[in-house]
Amino acid sequence: MDKKEIEKKAEAYALKNALSHEGKATQKPILAGLFNDGLKKDEVKKYTKKISNIVKEVNSLSIKEQENKFEKLREKISERKIREGLQELPNVSKSGVVMRFAPSASGPMHIGHALTACLSFLYVKKYGGKFYVRIEDTNPENIYTPAYKMLEKESKWLFEGVAKVIIQSNRLEIYYKYIERLIRKKAVYVCGCSAEDFRKFVSAKKNCPCRKLGIKENMERWKKMLDKKGFKEGGAVLRFKSNMKHKNPAMRDFPLARINIKEHVLQGKKYRVWPLMNLAVTVDDIEMKMTHIIRGKDHRDNAKRQEMIFKILEKKFPWTGFLGRIKFKDMELSTTKMRQAIEQGKYSGWDDKKLPTIASLKKQGYKPEAFWKFSEQVGLSESDKVIDKKEYFKLLDAFNKKAQDF
Repeated sequence: MDKKEIEKKAEAYALKNALSHEGKATQKPILAGLFNDGLKKDEVKKYTKKISNIVKEVNSLSIKEQENKFEKLREKISERKIREGLQELPNVSKSGVVMRFAPSASGPMHIGHALTACLSFLYVKKYGGKFYVRIEDTNPENIYTPAYKMLEKESKWLFEGVAKVIIQSNRLEIYYKYIERLIRKKAVYVCGCSAEDFRKFVSAKKNCPCRKLGIKENMERWKKMLDKKGFKEGGAVLRFKSNMKHKNPAMRDFPLARINIKEHVLQGKKYRVWPLMNLAVTVDDIEMKMTHIIRGKDHRDNAKRQEMIFKILEKKFPWTGFLGRIKFKDMELSTTKMRQAIEQGKYSGWDDKKLPTIASLKKQGYKPEAFWKFSEQVGLSESDKVIDKKEYFKLLDAFNKKAQDF
C-alpha cells in the first residue's frame, strides 16, 4: 500500500469506529484494521502523527457528516470476517447448562431481546440442559396484558419450542417463603422509615433505627405488610442488610419487597406485597438451578446484589457473562413508545413491517436461524456497539438467505 492508500483506509476505519461509538473514534481500532490490511509494525511510527490528526478531524465532525463521508470510503476497508461458532463457557458439567431469558410483561419481543435471548438459547442447544423464558410481571403498574400470549408465542417460534415459560406473579408464595427464611437468618429487616428519611441515612452512611430489630419483631412487621389492615402502601419496605458504609450508595441496604395495592392483571387483588427484581430473580435462579447467566453489563450492580443474597442462603452463584450495550440506531425499541404509536394509528399493529419486533420480522419471512446467527456473531463481548438499521438488516438478510437456502 502506498502512503495515500494507507491514509484513506485510516480515515475510513476512523469513521467506522466513530459511528460505532457515538461519534468518537480512537486510534487502537484504526491500527488493528490497518494491520489486517497489511500494514507492517515497523511502519507504524511513520503514520502515527497522521492517524492522530485524522482521529481529531473525524471527531470534530457531526455524526451526519461522519455517515456521509463513511459511505464514500466504505469500500476502502475490509469487512470483518464473520466468526463461526460460539465461544466456550466455563464450568460446564456433563449434564449441560441451565440458562434463562427474562423479558418483562410490558410488551412483545423485539430485536434487542432476540440478541441476548438467542445467545443463551444457543448455549443450551450446544451443551444440552434447560432453557427458561421467565416473564417478569411483579410490578403491577408495568404490564401490557397481551404481552403474555405474545411472548409465549414468540418464544415457541424463536427457541424451537424447547423453552419452558414461567410467569413470576404465579410464584408469590415461593418468594414469601424465602423472605421468611431471610428474616430468620437476620439478613433482612422491615423498614418503616419514610423514603426521605432513609435517603438521609444512606447519605450519612448510618444505619436506620429499624435495622436493629430482632427476628420476632421483623416477623411481626412482615405479617403486618401482608395484612390489609396493617401497613399502608409506602408504609414499609423489606430491606437487605448489606452495608450502609458501602462505597456505592445504591448498594446500601437495598429494597427487596414493597406494598403495592394496584390490581394485577393476572392476580387481581390477591396480593399486596410484591417482590422487587433482585429478590424475585435470586429466588428463581436458585429454584431453577441456573448454572450460567448472560445479561447486559448495566446489570452489574444487580448481579452483585443477587450474589449477596445467594451467599446468605449458602447457594453457589451462577457463572455470569456480561454483554456490552448495543444501541440500534434509527430504530425505536421502547415497547411503550411503539404501543403508543400503534394506539395513535401510526402502525397497523405489532406486526407492522416498519416495526423492529419479532412479530413483524416473522411475518416478513425471517427465520429463527437468522437471529441465532446474528447473536452468534456478536458473541460474548462487553464492548459497546452502535448498529445502524442498514448494517443490521444487511447482516440479518444475509443470515436469513443462508437459513432459507439450507
